[in-house]
Amino acid sequence: MFDLPIRNLKDQVSDIEWQTRIDLAACYQLVAYFGWDDLIYTHISARIPETEHFLINAFGITFDEVCASNLVKIDIDGNILDGGPFQINPAGFTIHSAIHQVRHDAGCVLHLHTVPTIAVASQPNGLLPLSQYSMFSIASMAYHEYEGLAVNPAEKKRLQDNLGNHHHMLLRNHGALTVGNTIGDAFMRMYDLNRACEIQLAIQGSGVESISVGQPIIDNIYAQANIVHSGTTGGQKAWPAMLRKAYKINPDFIK
Repeated sequence: MFDLPIRNLKDQVSDIEWQTRIDLAACYQLVAYFGWDDLIYTHISARIPETEHFLINAFGITFDEVCASNLVKIDIDGNILDGGPFQINPAGFTIHSAIHQVRHDAGCVLHLHTVPTIAVASQPNGLLPLSQYSMFSIASMAYHEYEGLAVNPAEKKRLQDNLGNHHHMLLRNHGALTVGNTIGDAFMRMYDLNRACEIQLAIQGSGVESISVGQPIIDNIYAQANIVHSGTTGGQKAWPAMLRKAYKINPDFIK
C-alpha cells in the first residue's frame, strides 16, 4: 500500500544517463534534507548529456522518495519517453521547458518555492547587496513578474527573455530559479541564493541599519563567482561532497 513501484534501470540506460540520474536524484535528496521542498511540488530537471532528452521527478512522489530509477525521461515538450509506471505534472515542466529551449548551456534547471526566496522575491527591490552570499547571486540576477500559475504557454517567451544569460532568477511572489552547466553548479547557486535571502530577512527583521556593498565590489565578485562556483573549484569540488552527504542521508537514492 505504501511502497512505490520498484524498478532498476542501471543496466538499461547508458552510463552517462545513469550518472545524470544519480546526480539528479541526489539533488532531490539534498533539497529535501535542507527543507527546501514543497510536498510533491516544484521541480528540478536535467538534460541527459549528448541528447535532447531530460529527466524530472515523477508527479506524486516526495523529494526524499526520488531515486535514480524513478526519474522520468521526457522530451522538450514534456512527452514521456520512459517513465515506467510514473507520470509527470505537465504544468510543472512549463518553466523548465522554456529555459531548456533557449539555454543550451543549462544542463540543470532548479526551481523551488522556499519561504526566504518567495519573501525576497515579493519585495519591490528584490535581493539587496547585504551579504557575501548575495554577491554571488545579485550580479547575475533576473526577475520575472508573477502571471499566476505557470500553465500559459505564452508566458514561456517572457520567462526566456527575462532570464536571458543570467544564472539566477527570482520569480515575483512565487520563488526562485537557478541554472547551471551541471547539476552541482545549479545546486550551489541555489544554496547561495537561498542563504542570501535568509540573511536579508534576518537583517530586515532585526530593525538595525544595514550596510550595502558598493557596485564596484559587486562587479568584481561576479567575476570571482564564475571561478568559485563553476568548473574545477565549483560543482566539480563541492558536488562530490554533496553526493557523499546525500548517500549518508538516504543510500537508496542510487537505486
